[in-house]
Amino acid sequence: MNRRSYGRRNQNTVMFASQSKTLGPISNTIILILLSCLIGLLYLTQVTRTNVFGYTINSLQRQQASLQNERDNLAVNSARLQSLDRVSNSQVAKNLVSSAPSGSINQ
Repeated sequence: MNRRSYGRRNQNTVMFASQSKTLGPISNTIILILLSCLIGLLYLTQVTRTNVFGYTINSLQRQQASLQNERDNLAVNSARLQSLDRVSNSQVAKNLVSSAPSGSINQ
């Protein structure tokens, strides 16, 4: 409350007036701009964080695909090497007769 004194005749010399402080339109505009900037910064941090997780997942998926291809290649090589041993040790291979070259063709 503010005290105002007036010097007129037949008037109270002290009068109490209540004043409420309010924000003006410029202050409201500045506060709204600051709040929107703060919300924008929060949004950008969340988007950046999710992008980082996306890059991590993408690199892990590429690594998984590479390891899967390597495993498949190793499985094929293992089967090929084991098949040579199986064929050479089989009963059919032991019953085969070795052949020698009988001659050559002359022209």
